[in-house]
Parts: sequence; structure tokens; C-alpha cells
Amino acid sequence: MQQDKIWLSSPHMGGNEQKYVNEAFDTNWVAPLGPNVNNFETDLEKYLNQNVFVGALSSGTAALHLGLILLGVQAGDEVICQSMTFSASANPIAYLGATPVFIDSELDTWNMCPIALEEAIKDRISKGKKPKAIIPVHLYGMPAKMDEIRAIANQYEIPILEDSAEALGSSYKGQKCGTFGDISVLSFNGNKIITTSGGGAMVTHSKELKDKAVFLSTQARDNAPHYQHSHIGYNYRMSNVCAGIGRGQMEVLDDHVHLRRKAHDFYMNFFQSIDSVKVLHEPSSDFYSNHWLTAIVLDSFEKREALRLAFESQNIETRPLWKPMHLQPVFANAPYYGKSVSEDLFNNGLCLPSGSNLSEEEFLRIEKVLSDYFTL
Repeated sequence: MQQDKIWLSSPHMGGNEQKYVNEAFDTNWVAPLGPNVNNFETDLEKYLNQNVFVGALSSGTAALHLGLILLGVQAGDEVICQSMTFSASANPIAYLGATPVFIDSELDTWNMCPIALEEAIKDRISKGKKPKAIIPVHLYGMPAKMDEIRAIANQYEIPILEDSAEALGSSYKGQKCGTFGDISVLSFNGNKIITTSGGGAMVTHSKELKDKAVFLSTQARDNAPHYQHSHIGYNYRMSNVCAGIGRGQMEVLDDHVHLRRKAHDFYMNFFQSIDSVKVLHEPSSDFYSNHWLTAIVLDSFEKREALRLAFESQNIETRPLWKPMHLQPVFANAPYYGKSVSEDLFNNGLCLPSGSNLSEEEFLRIEKVLSDYFTL
């Protein structure tokens, strides 16, 4: 008989989510506004602890889309984007009729390579196409080298739209990820470190920008007794019900980070004597990752696939690393700068089960697959 499936990263409830959801129903606050929305935003602002303003939205993708709009991106513009990421980082660029310019990864963090970033900016400017924004991503919770990226962004006066969808709870040099951008983005999708079922948030350092985001996310309705619209709006606001889930999840966020890091330690210990496997890990004490997903790189595609299939045979979910955006058919004609770091990582890399709700029995099943594979 087949054993229960072990998921890569499944939702993990803390216990009090139902209380806040029930309050929404009991008070009939089930619209995209209400006490849970306001309090969830406040909880996030306190947690990030950088005098920021948070707007709760329907998804991280929605936050990226609104962020680009607020940064003035229009059709025909170019936006620099990390290539190794989920498609949601790049799709909103296309929504606006702009062109993504993709940047390779660097080996320490697997995130945007600062050298390739500056090369791309110089080349695009020489072609008369100065990029309108830079989208770095904290891949799998690992902070990007934000000091170097920020220095380049400031030098060329290009704003940063920080994609921190995978990195709530991570920090770089003591500062929480999600606070480094001119505008930053969080995600609360079902597989993230905390979830609101779907959902995301925009983080800004300006109340005016937050208010503009909320205005646009609620169909950009003018202040009039009738329905009047002077701007194109979107249905992107988070509901009070989903925000109730988020309030309960915020109570266990630190616990979830601790448990993800504990899962990462399990893999680090297993692979410490296996030279053919590299685990994505903090390169120095400047980096603190939530280790949303623990990811490894083997020394060939064939070995990566063999391990993936070994897990699959035991009903355990793993997943190849993100396929770089510059290799995706939909972005085949987009400019790309760098070498083959992200492509090599994709070919040989695998994400391992990393949920904060993995049981001891499940860890034993995972360990058996790994032990059997690496003693072949």
C-alpha cells in the first residue's frame, strides 16, 4: 500500500487562524476591507520593524504589478529582472507591455549577480534604453547581496522593486528582507512560510505610496457619491477573511522559520560528508535565511533526475530549481546578461521537502531515500 504523500511545502496552521476567520463571519466583515486587513497590515509593519507601510493584496503577483505601475513603468520600457525565479517575478513586466532584461545568478547566493547587473545597465543605457526598475529576488529565502545591488541602483538612479515573496523572516546584515526596495513585495501563497490561502502584500517606506496602492487595488474609485473612475483600477485587495488567516499565521511565523531552519540543518548534516552535493547555505554571517526551501545541486543532470525519481517512487515530492526566465519560451526574445550559472543550477539542482510541519516519521522516510541513493 502506498504511503501518504510528503509534500515539498504544505500549509501549516498555527491554531488561532479559525478564531480570526470566525470573527470576520460573526461581524459580517467578509469584504476586501475590515479589521483583519488593518490588523494584519499592522502586524507585518511591526514585524518588519523598519518604519514601513504595508498594503495587503490578493497576491504577490498583484503587488509586483502595482509596484511597477507606481514606479512609472509603461509600454515600451525595460525592467531588469533576476532570471532564476518563478514566472510571477517577470510576468507583470509583460502585463504593462514592457520588456524584461534578465540577469544571471552568482554562485554564493544563487541570486542576481551584481557584476552582470551593472554590465546590463551600461549596455542598455548605451542603446538608449535606460531600465525603469530592478527586480532582485531572494531565492528560496536566501537574501540577495542587497548592499551591492543598492549601490549600483543608486549610481544609475534606478529604483528597486524587491521581490521578497519567498523571504519573509530572512534578513541581511540584521535588516529584514522585504524592506530593502523602494517598493517591496511579499507572498502568502499556500506553500509560503506563512499563508493566507492566496495573498500578498506591498511594502513601502511612504504612506502616500501605500495609499496609492490600496486605491488602485480597489478599482481606483474616485471620492464621489457615485461610481466614478479617473484611473484604471484593479481588484487586488485582500479580503478580510483571508487576512484573518494571516493574523493567526503571524502568531507562529517565528516558529515556522525555526522549523524550516531545523529541516535545513537536517539536510546539512546528511550531506556534510558527500562532496558531490552542494546545499544552498548562507555564505557568511551577514545572511540569515528562513530556508523556505532547502535546495541542493548534484554534479550532473542525470544524478539529479535519478534522485528526483527515487523520491517520487516513495510518494515524496521534490522539484527541480526554477527554470531561468531567459530559457522560458514566452521570454525567448528578451535580453539576457551573464554566463550560465542559473542554467547550470537549474539543470543539476533539486528542492527537497522543507515544510515546517514535517514529522519525525517523514524525516525518516526522506533520510531512507537519501541513504539508499547515496550508497548505491
